[in-house]
Amino acid sequence: MQFHHYGYVSRDPRIQPAAGVGLNRSETLPDEVDVLIVGSGPAGMITAAQLSQFPGVSTRIVERRAGRLEVGQADGIQARSVETFQAFGFADRIIAEAYRITEMAFWKPDPENPEHIVRTARTPDDPAGISEFPHLIVNQARVLDYLAESAVNGPARIRPDYGFEFEDIAIGDEGEYPVTVTLRSTSGSQEGQTRTIRAKYVVGSDGARSKVRCSIGCTLAGDQANHAWGVMDVLAVTDFPDIRTKCAIQSRSGGSILLIPREGGYLFRMYVDLGEVPADGSSAIRETSIEQIIAKANEIMHPYTLDVRNVAWHSVYEVGHRLSDRFDDVEDPASGRLPRVFITGDACHTHSAKAGQGMNVSMQDGFNLGWKLGHVLSGRSPARLLSTYSAERQVVAKNLIDFDKEWSTMMAKRPEEFEDPSELEEFYMRTIEFPAGFMTEYAPSLITAETRHQALATEFPIGKRFKSAMVSRVCDGNPLHLGHLASADGRWRLYVFADSAKANEPSAVDELANWLKTAPDSPLQASPKDIDPNAWFDVKVIYQQTHDEVDIASVPGVFMPQVGPFELTDYGNAFGILPDEDIFETRGINRDGAVVVVRPDQYVANILPLSATEKLADFFGPIMNR
Repeated sequence: MQFHHYGYVSRDPRIQPAAGVGLNRSETLPDEVDVLIVGSGPAGMITAAQLSQFPGVSTRIVERRAGRLEVGQADGIQARSVETFQAFGFADRIIAEAYRITEMAFWKPDPENPEHIVRTARTPDDPAGISEFPHLIVNQARVLDYLAESAVNGPARIRPDYGFEFEDIAIGDEGEYPVTVTLRSTSGSQEGQTRTIRAKYVVGSDGARSKVRCSIGCTLAGDQANHAWGVMDVLAVTDFPDIRTKCAIQSRSGGSILLIPREGGYLFRMYVDLGEVPADGSSAIRETSIEQIIAKANEIMHPYTLDVRNVAWHSVYEVGHRLSDRFDDVEDPASGRLPRVFITGDACHTHSAKAGQGMNVSMQDGFNLGWKLGHVLSGRSPARLLSTYSAERQVVAKNLIDFDKEWSTMMAKRPEEFEDPSELEEFYMRTIEFPAGFMTEYAPSLITAETRHQALATEFPIGKRFKSAMVSRVCDGNPLHLGHLASADGRWRLYVFADSAKANEPSAVDELANWLKTAPDSPLQASPKDIDPNAWFDVKVIYQQTHDEVDIASVPGVFMPQVGPFELTDYGNAFGILPDEDIFETRGINRDGAVVVVRPDQYVANILPLSATEKLADFFGPIMNR
């Protein structure tokens, strides 16, 4: 975290100075906004948190509830989400309060006594080390609290406007604010009254029954699995030995349980198999009482018992898998029309809860869309950038639903239905990278290049998230995770991996640095002259030497920009390798060097040779407004 460059800061540095629309933010909803977000769930709140970094963009988020969510249904936080939380500044705090999953236990009928269950396997949660961040369990309400804090601490000072429900939308063809939204007040002295808001863009993050989705003519396609589950968050006394371990429990005749310990050391969640739903019995299954769910859990766990002392929350649901036909209001992309209304999260995709995917994928929807709206509305990028949102995220959602169908089907099987007794745990281990959030791979597009130069950095796959690695900062010798320095500030990132020349020797890095700083076609030249030179781009250099072998006085100026009103030098962008953890080795970086281009949402966009300045200019040309 860097601060003081605009003057001495004595308060919490996470609270950024208010700027732009954040300076005089109206306490009441204005009649006109740049972005109106409908719904303050995970997708909506992360969109708001990202847009709070754009103080020139007027953003409001409306929520039909009267206040913050107190009990959320989602609780699984995959490692990719924790990486994202690091960018928003609260990963360490949410890790401290969450339950950390390090392994999963599998229980099945005892071959000697099939009426009893026995533990048959323990599997590590991340055996391949796909992330330095853990897999967590924490209530959705706390995730929303942290995202709300990030949104209100940003320069734009965004906070939810509670007590407003979306009613209808009309999209015009002309005017600065072509989208008209009708809202109805749900609380207070204005309850029941309606009002209209005009917006440039609208984001529907209003859940599986999304009115925004319906209003733009999107349809959910899919099916029900005709299988019901009871879910409960409970405090209980039990003799089951793995009550504080994530477990998949399969009984001979009583069905299955997915057990997930919760944060705090005492609470846990159980997804309890209630069996198949008759064709005409869906309403009856939803009337299953908590007492019946507890009784079913005891039947499955035999010979162990569960004495529930307190129920924090419970529900009954049927597994369903549905996907929207599009994620924006453009019915025919070939028409050339650009989107004005978007949907995110459960408004786009619904599935079972047992793979811990809903909240995680929803937040990546919002992260993907948020920076794009910010770039377009702040004048950095052309509006056609927004067409990449639906194209990218619909593929991710389709892959999620395909995975979840297979996982939820396997969880509903009885032990005798498996060809191999270890099939469930082997599937869990084989596919663990997918639910962890690391199989997303964006196809070539306006903002993701072809893989022509992938061999220059083999472990930074183009289209996948930038996987962090350790480096040593030149200015102070501190060992740091390179990726952890990338905050959700809306900037593109250029990681320049140097050739073997030292900083005080003529090199390809020097030539690239000079081009970046002075050439008319350099992407850095797109930044307005009245802002800090690093305001739109974060440019870092990583040398092949250790930090003490790099002469910081010889590091090119583009890596040490002058920032703030006092034009102070930012020394924090030059790095060396660690002797026992060479990033060039761990990430397969060619010793001739490479430029790794990373999007504001942490996905690798391009890899180029140090000398390929023309190709770098060509990549950013269509993305940047000049």
